[in-house]
Amino acid sequence: MWAVWAVVMRVLKRGGAPHAVRSRHPCGDLPPPQKLEPLAVGGGGPLEITNAHLPASDRFGFWADLVSDQLARMRITSPIASRDFVARAALTQAGPVRVAWFRSPPAHLSRTWADVRADDPGTYQLMLVTGAPLWIEQRRQESGLVHGVLAMFDLSEPFRGSVPDRGHDTEVIIAQIPHDVLPLPVDRARRALAVPMAASGVGGVLVDLMTSIRTHGADCAPQELERMGRMAADLAGAVIARQSDACWQLPAQTRQDVMRARILSFIDVNLADLRLGPAAVAGFHHLSLRALHTLFRQQDGVTVAALIRRRRLERCREDLADPRLDALPVAAIGARWGMGHPQGFSRAFRMMFGVAPGEYRRAARTGKHLRTGR
Repeated sequence: MWAVWAVVMRVLKRGGAPHAVRSRHPCGDLPPPQKLEPLAVGGGGPLEITNAHLPASDRFGFWADLVSDQLARMRITSPIASRDFVARAALTQAGPVRVAWFRSPPAHLSRTWADVRADDPGTYQLMLVTGAPLWIEQRRQESGLVHGVLAMFDLSEPFRGSVPDRGHDTEVIIAQIPHDVLPLPVDRARRALAVPMAASGVGGVLVDLMTSIRTHGADCAPQELERMGRMAADLAGAVIARQSDACWQLPAQTRQDVMRARILSFIDVNLADLRLGPAAVAGFHHLSLRALHTLFRQQDGVTVAALIRRRRLERCREDLADPRLDALPVAAIGARWGMGHPQGFSRAFRMMFGVAPGEYRRAARTGKHLRTGR
């Protein structure tokens, strides 16, 4: 669990006070284009696709086929279809969950019952919109213009969606989750269709995980991606369950995994705060110390105090290797991440990495290779 979560933590905000993270309750296919092949950007990492290399007259048709192929059969139109329609996509498979990122000019999407009967992938699409706002309508529920929040639609039912033409592109990151992977009954999950959901609390942890899968997927082993995909499904279940008043229907293991993920996120955001410790973590999440330690020993085999110390030392190591921080003394680097006693910091750093902090910094500047403990 911790090894996988360390990948996620690379994109989380550094620093912050203990109130920075609020506690939350856990709760027949269209054929692919024959003449126009997608341009894949990059090597062994997530697949990135763009239509920018195509003639302007071919770009929209290619994009419409791509979206129908990667999501499901649907009709796509755009007010600028005949103009310079440049779009991009990135796709990463994480076990049963696929994370898709799209950047697109204004467009309108619609999916009918005929489309569903011809092509039903049986997946929910849980998305965060970060560019131009969009709206979706499903089951007579309309989301309104969505931006900066989570929203979901189900490809097993008709829906409509639109990005109004406001002169700039939209960007969405989507977790594509099969019905049988989300830890909620379908009838409960569908209560959250086309309803805006907060991208904070558990929703914020989910967004960080989706972003990490997209950004760092190339650095992860297949087994790690599998676990991250499962965790994304559990977090999505908690977000949707809260919206649908169905937290009680989440499996006990899912509730534990979501609580662990929330706690790990809280720890990483608050590493610089000297008050951060097992008691503060337990109090913030309304747990007893015994329950907190049991939660982590069962899954990770380590104590919460050890997790905090390890993450602090990892952050110190990153800063010691950063030439932009050369003006800061070694002791100040330790204090920056909640290790305020210089001798204790030096001793802990040496125990974890096999070298003293100052020696590690000097080696980083000279390019000397050191065999450290991690």
